[in-house]
Amino acid sequence: MDIGILLALAGGLGLFLFGMRLMSDSIEKVAGAKLRRILEICTTNRFLGMIVGVVFTGIIQSSSACTVMVVSFVNSGLMNLYQAAGVIFGANIGTTVTSQLVSFNLSEAAPVILLAGVLIVMFSKKQKTKQLAEVIIGFGILFEGLQAMSQAMAGMREVPQVVGLLSSLRNPVLATVVGTVLTSIIQSSSVTVSIVLLLASQGLLELPITLYIILGCNIGACTTALLASLSGKKDAKRAALIHFWFNVIGTLLMYGILLFAMDPVVAAISSVSADNGRFVANAHTIIKIFQVIVLFPFSKWIVKLAVLCVPGEDKKINYRESYQLKYIGEKVVFNPATAVVEVMQELERMASLSSENLNRAMNALITLDQEDIAEVYEVEKNINFLSRAITAYLVKINQTTLPIEDLNSLGALFHVVNDIERIGDHAENVADAARVRIETGCSFSREAQRELGEMLDMVNRIIQYAIDIFSRSDETHLKEVHDLEDQIDAKEKRLQQLHVDRLSRGQCTPEAGMIYSDIVSGLERVADHAVNIAFAITDQEEKAV
Repeated sequence: MDIGILLALAGGLGLFLFGMRLMSDSIEKVAGAKLRRILEICTTNRFLGMIVGVVFTGIIQSSSACTVMVVSFVNSGLMNLYQAAGVIFGANIGTTVTSQLVSFNLSEAAPVILLAGVLIVMFSKKQKTKQLAEVIIGFGILFEGLQAMSQAMAGMREVPQVVGLLSSLRNPVLATVVGTVLTSIIQSSSVTVSIVLLLASQGLLELPITLYIILGCNIGACTTALLASLSGKKDAKRAALIHFWFNVIGTLLMYGILLFAMDPVVAAISSVSADNGRFVANAHTIIKIFQVIVLFPFSKWIVKLAVLCVPGEDKKINYRESYQLKYIGEKVVFNPATAVVEVMQELERMASLSSENLNRAMNALITLDQEDIAEVYEVEKNINFLSRAITAYLVKINQTTLPIEDLNSLGALFHVVNDIERIGDHAENVADAARVRIETGCSFSREAQRELGEMLDMVNRIIQYAIDIFSRSDETHLKEVHDLEDQIDAKEKRLQQLHVDRLSRGQCTPEAGMIYSDIVSGLERVADHAVNIAFAITDQEEKAV
C-alpha cells in the first residue's frame, strides 16, 4: 500500500480525534456546570433521567463522558443506581448524534467554520466567547479530519489487498470483536462508528457487516466507565456495569434479530437512508433506540444484575475519626465536571466537624471534662489533615479542564478551606482555655455561663445557615445571616461591657475574666468566618473583615 495513503489516513484520524476532544472539552467548559445541575435536578424520575441523558450526551458529544460523570455522581452519593440507569440508557441514544452529523458530510464548509472560530478567538476579549469559539474550532477540525480520512479511504479502493481484507470480514463474531477492540482503544464509539461510516461510504465494507461492527462499538464504549469505576466504591462499579450489561444484553437481542431477519432489517434501514454513510448513521441510531425501548421496562432488573455482580457493601469507615477523605482523592472516581461538587461535599463534612468540635470545646470549658478536651485536640488534627488534603486537591484540579463556572469558584473554595480550618482553631483555643481553668482553679459565674451559652447558640445558627447557603445554594437564609452577624457583633460588645462591669465590682477574678473575654472575642470571629463561608461562591460581595 502507498505509504502516502497511510499517512493521510493517520493524519485525518488525528485531526478527527483532536477536533472531537476539543469540541467536547470546550462544551464542558462552557456549559458543564449548568448541564451538571440539570443532571442533578432532573434525574429523580427514570424516564426524565433518560431524556436528560439523551440531551446531555447529544450536546457534549460523548457517551463516555456522560457515563463517567454518572459513575462519579453515584460514587459521591449524589445519585442512586436507579436514577443512574435512566441517564445511562439515554446516553446510549445521545451518542448517535455524532455519527448523524458526520453522515451529512459538512467537510466542504469545514474551512469556513474553522476560520470563523479562529477569528473569534483572536479578536474577542471575553473568555466565555473564546470558549464558545473553541467549540466551533473543534467542529471545524473534526470535519477537516473527516475530509482527510475520506480522501485517503478513496485511495484505498485502488489497493487490492485492502479491498480483499475488508471484503473478507464476513464473520459476525469477528466483526463484533473488531468493533469492540477498536472502540476500547480509541475510547469513543462515535469515532469508531464514524470510521465505519466512511469505509461504507467508499464501498469498502458491506452494509450487513457494518451492523455487527456497530454492536461491537457499543460494547467497547463501556471500557471508559469500567476503567473509571475501578478506583471507586461498589456503587460506582455497579453503575458502570449497568452500562455494560445494557449494551451486552442489547447486542445479544440484536444478534438474534439479525441472524433471522438480516435482509428485512437492511432493507428497512436502507429505505430511510440516502446512501451508505446515512445507512450506518441511521443503523446506529435505530439500534440504540430499539435497545432502550426494549430494555427500559427491565431497568430495575439490570440494576439488580449489576448488584449481583458486585455483592456486599463497602467497608464502613468512621470518617469523623479516621484521617481519610470521603468524597475526593485517589480512591474516588475523578471527573472534572463533578470535581468541584465533590470538593464542596468534603468541605461540608469538614465544616460539620469544626462546628461539632467547637460545641464540644465549649461544653468542656464549663464541665472541665478531660475526655472532651482530649477529643477536641484529636478532632482538630483530623481537621488540619482535611485542610491540607483538600487544598492539595484544589491545586491539582486547578490544572485540569474544569467548567468555567467551577474554575471561577476555585479561588473562593481555597478561602472556604481556610475559614473552616480557623473555626477548628478557635475550638482548640477554647480547649486550651478549659485546661487553664483546670490548672488555675478559676470559675465562671452562672451569669457568665448563661451569656456564653446564648452567644454559642447564635454562632451555631449562623454556622448552619452558612453551610446550607454554601453547600446547597440555599439563599433563603441570606437575610438571617446578615441579621445574625449584626446581632452577634452587638452581643460581643455587650458581653465585653458586662464583663468589665463585673471586674470593676470585684465579682470576677482577673484570670476568669481574661478567659471569658477571649472566648467571647473568639466566638465573634467564628461568626465572621461563617459569614465568609456563606458568601464565598454567591454573587454577594459582602464579607466580614
